[in-house]
Amino acid sequence: MAQFPSIMKGMPVLLHGGDYNPEQWIREKDTIWPLDMKMGVKAGINTLSVGIFSWAMLEPREGEYHFEWLDEVMDMLAANGMKAVLATPSGARPAWMAEKYEEVRRVNGNRERELFHDRHNHCLTSPVYREKVRQINTKLAERYKDHPALGLWHISNEYGGECHCPLCQAKFRQWLKNRYGDIDTLNDSWWNTFWSHRYSSFEQIESPCPHGENGHGLTLAWKRFTTDQFCDFYDWEIEPLKRITPGVPCTTNLMHTYTGINYFKLGEHLDVSSWDNYPMWTGDERDVAVCMDASFRHDLMRGVCGRKPYMMMESSPSAVNWQQVNRLRKPGLLELQGLQAIAHGSDTVQYFQFRKGRGSSEKFHGAVISHDNSEENRVYKEVCKVGQALKELKAVAGAGTENRIAVVYDWENRWMLDLAQFGNNLDKGYEEIVRRHHNAFLQAGYGVDVVDESREIADYKVVCGPMTYMLRPGFAEKVKAFVAAGGTYIATHCSGWVNEEDLCYMNGFPGPLKEVFGVWDEETDALDETQQNHFTWNGKRYEVKKWAALVHPQGAKVLAEYEENFYKGYPALTVNEYGKGKCYYMAGCAGEDFLREFYKHVTAEAGLAPIVENLTEGLVCTERVGENGRFVFVMNSSPAERTVELPACENVRTGEKIEGLVRLKGYECMAVKR
Repeated sequence: MAQFPSIMKGMPVLLHGGDYNPEQWIREKDTIWPLDMKMGVKAGINTLSVGIFSWAMLEPREGEYHFEWLDEVMDMLAANGMKAVLATPSGARPAWMAEKYEEVRRVNGNRERELFHDRHNHCLTSPVYREKVRQINTKLAERYKDHPALGLWHISNEYGGECHCPLCQAKFRQWLKNRYGDIDTLNDSWWNTFWSHRYSSFEQIESPCPHGENGHGLTLAWKRFTTDQFCDFYDWEIEPLKRITPGVPCTTNLMHTYTGINYFKLGEHLDVSSWDNYPMWTGDERDVAVCMDASFRHDLMRGVCGRKPYMMMESSPSAVNWQQVNRLRKPGLLELQGLQAIAHGSDTVQYFQFRKGRGSSEKFHGAVISHDNSEENRVYKEVCKVGQALKELKAVAGAGTENRIAVVYDWENRWMLDLAQFGNNLDKGYEEIVRRHHNAFLQAGYGVDVVDESREIADYKVVCGPMTYMLRPGFAEKVKAFVAAGGTYIATHCSGWVNEEDLCYMNGFPGPLKEVFGVWDEETDALDETQQNHFTWNGKRYEVKKWAALVHPQGAKVLAEYEENFYKGYPALTVNEYGKGKCYYMAGCAGEDFLREFYKHVTAEAGLAPIVENLTEGLVCTERVGENGRFVFVMNSSPAERTVELPACENVRTGEKIEGLVRLKGYECMAVKR
């Protein structure tokens, strides 16, 4: 059993809320604010995020603070039984700061100082900016430390971007000195003898830029540095909050697979992970694929902070405003979107935004309350249904997961795969291929965790590491120990090629994992969109697309062979026994039709049973386990009806006893207790 404490103290329920910007309505506060509260309570809203972009209202001129309006908002939330996700305003600094202090404005890769614009355009290194952030965060903490509405600190908003100013260059060079010690070690680590690129001092090093150096070692170091900068800045932001309000958790909202920050590393600093979920729903059968992609991202965000309940901090109640074609949510989709988050481990369903603004770029972005202020609005009524569902699912709050399968998704590995010059340089397909493996397990009826190479894997029964091109320190040792102890590991093409500095392993790929994999990877072919190969496994023929590794067995047993091209007869699939366990190696990149069948075999062999058996296409199931029981969620991501066979259980929302064939309407999500 994995039961976790409430995300917000005193709120042992599923949280329902959204991004609220009451300061945009100060002139109409006597009419708009009470209406917001009335409609929020009716919709089952119990938390609202406030203050995210409020710096200019809180400190309109340097040193001149105006908290009175926020006092009113906090009091209003408390009076209506709501908690505040109170934000630090660092995501969008005021114009006066950009005017007075040039150093707070970022410098882009072209070495141009940016003007005041948009949101994240601040330098993370700037002493001035850091001090200004520290000042206002301290004042917020001191003012609201004892306020009954304070539930959680929302740090900044959607961290991202980078700065190339002289301050950041100096910080980067110091970071390099700390990592490498001396310039010769750096040169050797980056293979800088190539093209006569050896440095003679750290002062010669500049961050990557379009008109300068973009070497692989430099780029990798810069990306690692940027992640460390965000981690350090986050810790800087929360210092006064942790000191003054030690019992209030802190988080910052992430953006699923955003490549600019290693989220697993940032996750080590968060009390709870949170993220912004914007699936591109279509309203037709394509939603099956959309739902699977969202499932992967939910599992990834749960993994970022160590498998405990997380927060879906943002989702759209209706059409967004930033897609090329902004589709309305078909009836039922909003509830599926919300309950899918709960099913994968979120303890919140939150929206961007709570009320639509009258002007600027987000005035037509979906919201709980629209410009019509009407309770008869279709979207509002669907939000009310979600609120009711979350009340009925209260017992799920705090429940964890007990998944025995993990899929590896590693940010640093992706960085270098994207940068590497081999195969298909337009798209290595890393994220797509990882999702393909994850989704195949999910479609077979199994819950899945997503981990990176830094996380422990010993507790799992089956671990899949697609395209682990870069073996970071300790990962090869973890894989060896895992398999030797009886685990099943699945490896693929493009694995074990380089070390943590992007230097190729000598004596053949997959480097230190050759003994575990039982193969020597001699060459790897990249297939374009018109090309394919085939192999036959378990009596059925499957297609290979995109990648085909040419490997030689060195202890491994061949399970399938390529059937075409000059590598006809080479292994497409092998298995190698190592210690008490085994490692499967997929030399050929096969589709989900193969993976679904293959993983049924692998999981059965490992002694694992699916949560629900015989799921038809469009159905996904997950399980959460806590002190209140085992909760199984069965989701129909299709607009058409689906059926599923369930063992004896109880519908959590209705109390109805269920056994046998169950019909799920289009986009319906059913939660049952075993």
